Amino acid sequence: MKKKSNPKSWNLSTKLVRGGTLRSNFGETSEAIFLNSGFCYDSAETAESRFNGQAPGYVYSRYLNPTLDMLERRLALVEKAERCCVVASGMAAVFASIMCNIRPGDHLIANKVLFGSCYYIITEILPRFGVEITLVEGGDLNAWAKAFKKNTTHVFVESPANPTLALVDIAAVAKLCKKHKAMFIVDNIFASPLLQQPLELGADVVVYSTTKHIDGQGRTLGGAVLGTEKFISETLLPFHRHTGPALSPFNAWVILKGLETLDLRMERHCDNAEQVAAFLEKHPKIARVYYPGLRSHPQYALAKKQMKRGGNMIAFEVKGGKKGAFAFMNKLSVIDISNNLGDAKSLITHPASSTHSNIAEKQRKSLGITDGLLRLSVGLEDIADLLGDIKKAL
Repeated sequence: MKKKSNPKSWNLSTKLVRGGTLRSNFGETSEAIFLNSGFCYDSAETAESRFNGQAPGYVYSRYLNPTLDMLERRLALVEKAERCCVVASGMAAVFASIMCNIRPGDHLIANKVLFGSCYYIITEILPRFGVEITLVEGGDLNAWAKAFKKNTTHVFVESPANPTLALVDIAAVAKLCKKHKAMFIVDNIFASPLLQQPLELGADVVVYSTTKHIDGQGRTLGGAVLGTEKFISETLLPFHRHTGPALSPFNAWVILKGLETLDLRMERHCDNAEQVAAFLEKHPKIARVYYPGLRSHPQYALAKKQMKRGGNMIAFEVKGGKKGAFAFMNKLSVIDISNNLGDAKSLITHPASSTHSNIAEKQRKSLGITDGLLRLSVGLEDIADLLGDIKKAL
């Protein structure tokens, strides 16, 4: 019989291709899609032992099935987490990671710059349940330290933040959370698990929209929450099982296939983004560029410390406000206008009128989300075509 090696000892590329593989008795090479809702049991006693947790096995695909199981195991290996739970979307992951554990009277701290839906959950939904909220300037460690209270139980950050690419010192905030015994949740969507590993920096929980770089080709919706075995099994899973944000097995299979090429794609993403950012920074019609890989980024030193590379996301401000930004977008012929990101295709959006339109104008501007700001997700196209398209549109 073929001897099995320990998957934890594998290097990253091998984990991305082979991690968590569960082969059926047919011995298939590619992961199988278990596109079923339920499971049959040999006896009533077997069913009972599955439901009470005494015997291993699957119960219902809203909880888990072999395809979802493979994806969870693979993501946990890549993130170096004890356990993972996959869900139907990135926002389902964000919502579940907070709501499964928070209580009325608790206090949550978050950085001010957040994706529009994250901002809505934190500033609109949580207060309805009696949760106190404090938003702080993400790069100001003094502000973080002052924000903690006796009832602070949760801290949520995006780093890099959507859409301004502002960073939070994850290791420093993690120390504050440990001191105050607060759960530290990091949205790592912009960086991906390949460029930044929040758990190794001290975070308790990390969340992803697998829709983005992990699938990476605009095909599926999905999300993931990763953390300790205790948190996932005792706190998150009961919430997940009874509220139903289940991931489709077909989507899980597509995401598994996306993981196989994630490291290759992220390398090209970063190569292209670095050149695009450098080009934009020198162009006279661009007021400013936000990219962690540029020395001009206000937190460049922090980016070098906690990220392997700058990523594929760029924010930049076109001169002329909304009119100038729209004119630029409308002249692009290779780059598509879309609010998605992390795709093989380069995508651009105007946050003030799309992803962050639910935030009041005064608040948006205070966060740096001006009418001229654009968010560019740099894809895998030939760099000459991308630079040519941008140059022509400008």
